Amino acid sequence: MNPLYDALFAPLSGHARPLLILPDGQQITAAGFHDQIAQIAHALRGFGLQPGDRIAVQVGKSPAALAVYGAATALGAVFLPLNTAYTATEIDYFIGNATPRIFLCDPARAEALHPLSARHGATLLTLDAAGQGTLTDAANGQPDTLTATDRAPGDLAAILYTSGTTGRSKGAMLTQDNLLSNARTLADLWRFTPRDTLLHALPIFHTHGLFVATNIALLTGGRLILLPGFDTDTTIAMLPQATAMMGVPTFYTRLLDDPRFDAALTRHMRLFISGSAPLLAETHIGFKARTGHCILERYGMTETSMITSNPCDGPRRAGTVGLPLPGVEVRILAGKGTAATGEVGHIEVRGPNVFAGYWQMPDKTAEDLRPDGWFITGDLGLRDADGYVTIVGRSKDLIITGGCNVYPREVELLLDAVPGVQESAVIGLPHPDFGEAVFAVLTPSKGVVLNPEAALAAIAPNLARFKQPKAAAVLADLPRNTMGKVQKTVLRAQFSGRFAG
Repeated sequence: MNPLYDALFAPLSGHARPLLILPDGQQITAAGFHDQIAQIAHALRGFGLQPGDRIAVQVGKSPAALAVYGAATALGAVFLPLNTAYTATEIDYFIGNATPRIFLCDPARAEALHPLSARHGATLLTLDAAGQGTLTDAANGQPDTLTATDRAPGDLAAILYTSGTTGRSKGAMLTQDNLLSNARTLADLWRFTPRDTLLHALPIFHTHGLFVATNIALLTGGRLILLPGFDTDTTIAMLPQATAMMGVPTFYTRLLDDPRFDAALTRHMRLFISGSAPLLAETHIGFKARTGHCILERYGMTETSMITSNPCDGPRRAGTVGLPLPGVEVRILAGKGTAATGEVGHIEVRGPNVFAGYWQMPDKTAEDLRPDGWFITGDLGLRDADGYVTIVGRSKDLIITGGCNVYPREVELLLDAVPGVQESAVIGLPHPDFGEAVFAVLTPSKGVVLNPEAALAAIAPNLARFKQPKAAAVLADLPRNTMGKVQKTVLRAQFSGRFAG
């Protein structure tokens, strides 16, 4: 028994149905993809990969890269996907921390990465975005049949490193059951069936693209339109073949910027899902007005996969991340007890989706994961009378000015509604009198010359004095990571001396 392989990959064997649809029109059948998984698995075993070993992967998105995930699962190895933007210095930390048996990288980076791979005892293999490299060379001619290694539901299946916004990145250990239980719950909740074709433009080094999008499509026997990344023209061209799409908010704002994206283009679509970063209420409303579709927003983390979701059948409320998933407990704590309805508190979660702890960090695991299974997310949120959860920010982003708490999201929502403001980010900056001062960074709507002082004046009547930003700056764009999340640490560093002296 190998629960994850048996559910996701074994059913592909021998089936001629299309599975992967590529931008050039090429299609890969379920059987053809499984053959590739088997051949790569035999090659990896030949390089010494054993059950429980880690295989670190920093390669471009391709069918072959997905097949490596399947092969690792079949062998009982621990899959460790790494952001393709990581530098050699960052990779050195990950390889040294996770000690993988094999490190798979792009051939163009092999020369630079070989010394660090060798220093940490990992075998270096290569795979490019076209599916070529030393791994493919070794897989060619290998058997296309496979007997999967036995695994238990609690065995480790993957390690995903957090983004590391404070201190060193932490490796979240995800078990077979963590991944499979979440995929099953979401597939049922979002009504995925073999009739679905999912447009997949997300990266596959992240929970969203790999363990949500890919796992759901494989689990339910659907098809994947596998795009190397998001491109507006390609997405619009491929959308008529899809029934569902998962994306980050920037995907949807870019589509809305294109007049070709309209109700006629999306009339056959069943579902649009957004996550990984907050979806502006303006985007939600504009999308509904343009297409007739309500984007379904959900909430998750590296350590937990998905936690909450707006309903597939039922009201999808702009600005909220919906209700706790079936089988997942969510509590919001304030002071010494449970937060009242509408009261902001610290979000904790418990369920089969919650990770097993941080790799090689027992102290950090004990700090964030309570003995009774509750995980302290570090997020602040509130719950309305109907149980819908709204995220107001991260605990570390809470601003304490003159002893008073300011939740950035409250201020951002008002600023985002000011005419001419495309988006805002509110941060705390060091201040000699108040400890921290509230500061706003604004981006202008297209074609607008934004006056930051006027924007602050517009929201002043709706905010207590201590919550009002003491100053604001305008940037063309907010800094974001690869999944679209605003990097407030970058903004805090950029403007750190604003109130000095």
